[in-house]
Amino acid sequence: MKTAFNRRTVILAAALGAGTTLLQACGGGDDEPQRNIVELAKNTPELSILVEAVVAADLAATLSTSTLTVFAPTNAAFAALLTELGVSKEALLANKPLLTAVLTYHVLGSTVARADVPLGKAITPVSGGFFKIESNNGLKITDGRNRVSNITATDIQASNGVVHLVDRVLLPADKDIVATASALPDFSILVEAVVAAGLASTLQGTGPFTVFAPTNAAFAALLTELGVSKAALLADTVLLTKVLTYHVVPARVLKAEVPVNTAIATVQGQSFTVNSSLVITDQNMRTSSIVATDVFTSNGVIHVVDEVILPK
Repeated sequence: MKTAFNRRTVILAAALGAGTTLLQACGGGDDEPQRNIVELAKNTPELSILVEAVVAADLAATLSTSTLTVFAPTNAAFAALLTELGVSKEALLANKPLLTAVLTYHVLGSTVARADVPLGKAITPVSGGFFKIESNNGLKITDGRNRVSNITATDIQASNGVVHLVDRVLLPADKDIVATASALPDFSILVEAVVAAGLASTLQGTGPFTVFAPTNAAFAALLTELGVSKAALLADTVLLTKVLTYHVVPARVLKAEVPVNTAIATVQGQSFTVNSSLVITDQNMRTSSIVATDVFTSNGVIHVVDEVILPK
């Protein structure tokens, strides 16, 4: 192992306050062969629960041979997860389907160094689903359940890939677009409209979809603009379907992936544009602002808008 790499490893260990832990994990001398990802984890005390989980899920062979990137949760991260889920370590390790889904959600099927992370864009692990990484006072991961974790060390080299340490266990999404919107009070009218238009099953489908979701206040403003009651709007299923499908893009488009000042095609068929300030201009030259972005779901992503957009 080269001296330059040893110096980098010392810096990483110091940043973690871990003394010589990572030096031991990566091998301490130039004559010692580089360890694979599982061997590296086994020689890092703060990853002992991760190793137990990998063995329990029968993933050790895969993580030892394939070329991978692993976002490795520390023991403290697993302890926090057990509290969050209200389960014991033994119960988690015994639930092989859940354990496998969670662990493989931390694994990418290629080597991705810190410098190559596509910031803000969807990252797809080997298990499917997606998460994103952003740079904000360090690297932060938003997982499928919109939980945020910190990457506390990067570019720990193994013979078959690279390991980044995280301070929270990542969890894949467990709610689709409709279930996610139903759990948020500010979307109650949107959910009523989706159900009235018979679109719930569609938006619960595989997708992926991007939904520009109007708030209750946005719908209230629309009713005033159109001079109709909510009951009348919900009863006009032809109009309702046309308006709602105009808010849906048949692809997953995160904030960082929105094509600025370019026509964005919708499920309804017509398009709208989004400028660099995240202002939408619809087919009637009406504008609305995207006030929140990247609410993740199992079949896409939701962006929140403050006005209902209208096709011609």
